[in-house]
Order: sequence, then structure tokens, then C-alpha cells
Amino acid sequence: RANRNCPIDQHHRNQCQYCRLKKCLKVGMRREAVQRGRMPPTQPNPGQYALTNGDPLNGHCYLSGYISLLLRAEPYPTSRYGSQCMQPNNIMGIENICELAARLLFSAVEWARNIPFFPDLQITDQVALLRLTWSELFVLNAAQCSMPLHVAPLLAAAGLHASPMSADRVVAFMDHIRIFQEQVEKLKALHVDSAEYSCLKAIVLFTSDACGLSDAAHIESLQEKSQCALEEYVRSQYPNQPSRFGKLLLRLPSLRTVSSSVIEQLFFVRLVGKTPIETLIRDMLLSGSSFNWPY
Repeated sequence: RANRNCPIDQHHRNQCQYCRLKKCLKVGMRREAVQRGRMPPTQPNPGQYALTNGDPLNGHCYLSGYISLLLRAEPYPTSRYGSQCMQPNNIMGIENICELAARLLFSAVEWARNIPFFPDLQITDQVALLRLTWSELFVLNAAQCSMPLHVAPLLAAAGLHASPMSADRVVAFMDHIRIFQEQVEKLKALHVDSAEYSCLKAIVLFTSDACGLSDAAHIESLQEKSQCALEEYVRSQYPNQPSRFGKLLLRLPSLRTVSSSVIEQLFFVRLVGKTPIETLIRDMLLSGSSFNWPY
């Protein structure tokens, strides 16, 4: 079960639900046909994963299963981020901000490690993809949990009180904070649901732009698969919003306007000092261990 490549035959089919479901989806079986009694207990929102009913060959049922696996990979449901995160007007303390930021970062890495196809990539490709996209995934997670972004505690978290900046640098830093705030607010304004967030994160993660990929074409195909899943989901769940899919995709390029170095300075300098986030991500992937929070 550890490598998610279990043999699925008559004698071993019940040993690993993940690999069994993955094989069923691969051959076109409808996810709804899997016996509920043999699936891990969940409490999905009715219709949250549903797509239009149709011929399994048209991809609808497969895409529905793919999205549900993306959602199940989320290690920290939004409600687990804490009540403070769900209150936009609540000004969080510095320590709470840094702790929440760490959760968002770990959540992105742990999610990636558990979604379909990513664990099957070479470890060098996994590292390359996450090192390139971690800041974009962080912004998406921040928007999804309605992370409070008040300027004063952010500046304090960045350590301005300990190492004063010049006036020009403070102005530039404030501008970067504003860009971050704008990206989060624009996503929140679209009322993106959890299935859409999962698809958007998969589209961001599976990018062939990362350097040194062993099979860029395969990774690009995974991005296309994720994009198709999002399109089918939006078409089914939001039939009265024909421009919604386009609006969601158009949010993605601007995520790169949020500087990864600024995110590090804002949220992580107090926790890890000068250690690059890219180094932490590499260590997380290579360690092979999960990240469990005590609450």
C-alpha cells in the first residue's frame, strides 16, 4: 500500500481500496458502482462530486472519480484550520499567522503526495513541480480558508520590528502585500467551491514549465486531464454561469505575481530563518513521512 501500486486481482482486490478504485476508474467503471460498504466512510456533500450522467466512454464518470480523489487527498478540511481562520475580521496574532501559514504549506505538500498520478512520478519530478508551484498552491489554500490578511500583523510577522527597513523598502513590501491580498480577494469573490479549488491546484501543480522534468509531455497531459475535469464539473454544477470556467482559469496566471520570496519573508522567516522553502519541500518529499497536527 505504501507505493500505491498494489496488485489488483481476484485474490488481492480487497487489500487496498485506493489501488482498486484507481484501476476501476482506469478501465472506465462508474465510481457509483463501487459498493459503499467497502469504501472508507465519508460524508460528501450530495452533488459535490456529481457530474452529468452519461455514457462512461465520454469521460464524465471518470472525471467525477478523479475529482473525488483530489478532494479525499486534502489532509486538513477547511474546518480544521481553526475558527480564527474563518473570521475575516479577526486580527490574528503573529504566532497564529505563522502557524496557519505552516499548515497551509504542509497541506499543499501532503495533498500533492496523495492525489492520483503525482506519487507515480519520479521523485525528482515531484520535487521540481512543488518547488516551482508551492507559492501558487499557498495562495489558493489561503483563499480557500479565508486567511485573514491584515497589514500590521503581517509586517510584524515579517520581522520589521527586529530589522527596520528603509522607507522605500517598506513601501515596496506593502505593495507586495497588497498584491497578495488582491489575489486572495479575487478568488474569494468567485465563491470557488472545494472541488474547483482541488482542480485548480492540480492544474497549477502539473505544469510542464518546471525545469529538468523527465517526462514533460506526460505531466502536461495530467494538467489537461485536470483542466477537463474542472470544465466538466463547472458545466454540470453551474449551468447558469457559462463564463465561470473561463473566469477560474484566468485567475491562475496572476497567482505568479505573488512573489514566493515575499511569502517566505511574511510567514516563514520566524519559523525557519534563512532556510529556503524549496529546501524544506524537498526534505518533506524525501522523508516520506506524513505531517500530523495535534489538533
